[in-house]
Amino acid sequence: MAKQEITAIFDIGKTNKKFFLFDNDLNEISREYTRLEQIEDEDGFPTEDLKSLEAWMKDCMDKTISNPDYGIKHLNFSTYGASLVHLDKNNDIATHFYNYLKPFPEELLEEFLEKNGGQRDFAIDSSSPVMGMLNSGLQLYFLKYRKPELFAKIRHTLHFPQYLSYLYSGKMVTDYTSLGCHTGLWNFKEKKYHQWLADENITGLFPELVTSNTFFPTQIGSHTIDVGVGVHDSSSALIPYLNVSPEPFMLISTGTWSICMNYYNNDPLTKSELDKDCLTFMGMDGRSVKASRLFLGEEHKEQIRALYAHYNLSLGYYKKLRFNPEIYARAKSHEGKMFHFKYLKPEVYGLQQADVTDLSVFETFEEAYYRFLIELCEIQVASAKLAIGSSGVDKIYIDGGFSANDMFVHILNILMPDWKIYITDFALGTALGAALLVSNRKIEPGFLANKYNTKMHQPTSLSSL
Repeated sequence: MAKQEITAIFDIGKTNKKFFLFDNDLNEISREYTRLEQIEDEDGFPTEDLKSLEAWMKDCMDKTISNPDYGIKHLNFSTYGASLVHLDKNNDIATHFYNYLKPFPEELLEEFLEKNGGQRDFAIDSSSPVMGMLNSGLQLYFLKYRKPELFAKIRHTLHFPQYLSYLYSGKMVTDYTSLGCHTGLWNFKEKKYHQWLADENITGLFPELVTSNTFFPTQIGSHTIDVGVGVHDSSSALIPYLNVSPEPFMLISTGTWSICMNYYNNDPLTKSELDKDCLTFMGMDGRSVKASRLFLGEEHKEQIRALYAHYNLSLGYYKKLRFNPEIYARAKSHEGKMFHFKYLKPEVYGLQQADVTDLSVFETFEEAYYRFLIELCEIQVASAKLAIGSSGVDKIYIDGGFSANDMFVHILNILMPDWKIYITDFALGTALGAALLVSNRKIEPGFLANKYNTKMHQPTSLSSL
């Protein structure tokens, strides 16, 4: 019996590492998850254990290749961004794989910015707030001036997705989505590498720049496999929606961060947008994509913890709730602002917040939680409108954790009456995007609805509230 041709995808998150198999019709055949213990770099800061990750990936591939029912046709990789792998003259790893949360020395950052036009101009040119190690390119500056003995060993620098691809294809490249992920490496105005790389003699460390749908036919065991070059996960999540939506849209990808990504807003980043945590990604073809960010999930976690403690409720209680118009109306009736935020800054959007949160004014958990969501959604709307800009987009997809929060989606819909909002139970977004890239496949409108329960959410009966 002939083997079934499949596409294999490694979807590597900060916490969960996933391995998916898709058939020729892009149905999910199987998935495997793991979590790996972190190790410490030479400074004692936690970081990814690449050796353990590579061992797990090899085990996944070995089992799949040896399965007599499957023949791997395509292989690709989706990973978190802002991370680099440095190789020496023998193509061995030259340094630790540094965590993007590792603190960047303040005096070194000041020195870097002074050399490169100051914080504001550098941020505008690179279309990203200045965030230290989260601007992954600055990692090379850090190594050059704080760890010169390690920097001297580096001959090649690969973005994380391309390193994983290199392990299988043997080809070193750079893709647009990884380069354009707030790295501080790319000048979005001039559409080329930023001048500071040439000034520091760093440009040559990066290999050829290619589009994200590039792949290399590679012999792995008895299989000839098309190995993709990998893709940054946020950009990968957009790809299925670009396939199925015949009209412009914006994606709000929710979780720890809420990121509004508008592929149809290609306007240059303004200083005002920068101050409101906007930035510009690059799409798979080098096209600029306007995005706005909120630390939404972390704020929700902080506030829900306080609410549970105040009302003596167990974890997960809010997940059992469904939207109730009477509770919404009661929560909305309070005048002024009732909540103070720990991570979000409503004032940058022209909104206000309470000096302190006083839960004693609410009779029930439900009333307090709805009020919190109202004020949270007001900030989300302001952030979303930044990414929408003048693009005219009136269609919004919401995926990720908050798409399952019935109250959040209803309230957002009420606050955005001129937009059609779709929610999706779609956990495979990044993996499916990577599969579409490497297989050069297209999916038809209706694909997500039929396979992944994507549905339109329009609480029109609540429009008067």
